Order: sequence, then C-alpha cells, then structure tokens
Amino acid sequence: MGPRSVTTTATKQTMNSRARNLLQSFQYALAGLWEALRTQRNARIHLAVGLLVVILGLALDLDSQRWAIIALTMGFVFASELFNTVIEVVINLVTEEYHPLAKKAKDIAAGAVLVSAIVAVVVGLLVIGPPLVAWLGR
Repeated sequence: MGPRSVTTTATKQTMNSRARNLLQSFQYALAGLWEALRTQRNARIHLAVGLLVVILGLALDLDSQRWAIIALTMGFVFASELFNTVIEVVINLVTEEYHPLAKKAKDIAAGAVLVSAIVAVVVGLLVIGPPLVAWLGR
C-alpha cells in the first residue's frame, strides 16, 4: 500500500467519524426536544398553538413571505420556551432550597417567554389578520 492509500483511508475514517459525531449531535438535540415536549406543559401548548397557526395558514393559502415571518416567530417562541426550561433545570440542579435569586432568575426567564408569546400574537394578527378578514368577508 502506497502513501496515497494510507492518506485516503485516514481521510475516509476522519469523514466517517465527523459524520457519526454530527449524527450523534442531531440525536442529542432531538432527545432534548422530546424531553421538553414530554415534560413541559407550556412547550406542548406552544406546539399545539403553532400547529393551529399552520393549519390556518394553509387554509388561507399564505404567501412565502408570510410563512417566513410565521416560521421565524414560532421558532422564536419555542426557542424561548426551551431556554426557559434549561434555566429552570440548571437552577434546580444547583439548589433544591428556596433562594430569592433562583426565584428571580426563573421568573425573569418565564417573563421572556411571555414577551415572546405576546410578540407572536401581535405578529400573528398583523400577518394572518388581513387574509383572515378578507376570507371571512367573502
């Protein structure tokens, strides 16, 4: 076997290793999403509302620009919920006792989710509202 064969074999092994690591990263991420949906009521609520918005958007035959805005907004809300969950889990890992700073951190994180949900409602009214009003006015 010449030097080129060894290099090619090493390159293939490195590529296979990277592909396995990437696949494993996706598996961890999907496990995290599943854990959040399985254990977090609000994550399930956000998902259900998102599905209703998608159904409404399909019924209204929204254009791609409106879909992009809706997708970004839904992603923003869901990511906010996931970060809130992470903050709560980490605080619970650090201390099981009541601490005013732990409460403050949890409350602020929950407030961030509330802000993102309120913004999502406003965006939804602006993006879906006009086509919905037009559809209802037929």
